Amino acid sequence: QVQLVESGGGLVQAGGSLRLSCVASGRTFSSYAMGWYRQAPGKEREVVARIRTGGGSTSYADSVKGRFTISRDNAKNTVYLQMNSLKPEDTAIYYCNPFGTAYWGRGTQVTVSS
Repeated sequence: QVQLVESGGGLVQAGGSLRLSCVASGRTFSSYAMGWYRQAPGKEREVVARIRTGGGSTSYADSVKGRFTISRDNAKNTVYLQMNSLKPEDTAIYYCNPFGTAYWGRGTQVTVSS
């Protein structure tokens, strides 16, 4: 059984930064590509960033490219999302997910004010 705990969200002003963390249980974390997803009020869940198992290959949604950076520390079973130059439209609940699985945490709320 995989358990995921997202943290690091909060309330920031536009232009600010946050660093999200997702800690996964188990010893097989390094076997999975990981993704960060978000769901804004009234919107469907969307992928914002992905990272391969070794951490050397990443991809981003166009809306966050150049502002967000995904990384991972396999020794700590943790994936991160560094978010800079935040915009009000980034407001959402952010989730992490091991690629190809149905495992989700409770998410962490990010709110960006004007």
